[in-house]
Amino acid sequence: MHLKHHAIAALALFATAFAHPAFADSWTVDKDKSSLSFEVAQGEETVTGSFSTWDAAIDFDPAAPEQAKIKATIETGSAATGSAQFDGMLPGPDFFDAAGFPQAVFQTDKVTALGGDAYQAEGTLTIRDISQPVTLDFTLTITGDTAVADGTATISRTAHKVGSSVATSTLADAVKVKLDLTATR
Repeated sequence: MHLKHHAIAALALFATAFAHPAFADSWTVDKDKSSLSFEVAQGEETVTGSFSTWDAAIDFDPAAPEQAKIKATIETGSAATGSAQFDGMLPGPDFFDAAGFPQAVFQTDKVTALGGDAYQAEGTLTIRDISQPVTLDFTLTITGDTAVADGTATISRTAHKVGSSVATSTLADAVKVKLDLTATR
């Protein structure tokens, strides 16, 4: 009788192991083929820039997007626009305050398939220790062990107190963030 209970327990453990969903694939960002950029309206013009230093930890399986876990870490002091005036202001205390808050973090564990190659990640963006919800819409193409994702999100700079001394009539509140990512598993 004792052996029968062990056999049943082993069978139950075996069945349970295969009843759990598979783990998502882990992806490594190809930094040479990826970019994280932003644009914001300033009067009649548009200021564009990018972050040169960032990385992401990505666990994602397109067959089970609800199991995704994504965390992107951005070095705020790496923001550059190509304009000496803006590039001097961005790391300063009124904008990113890179000395006090050297990193911004986007984190999500809620990804939804929208059909075809379209997805939506609902997460939290933390800048200057202020966390706000943000939605990243992206497309994803996987060929072999290479994934290419293109995504956009719109964030409120004033909600994160970025450039809070600059009126929204001068520099718009809405900042469009664009992700062009290539990763390998």
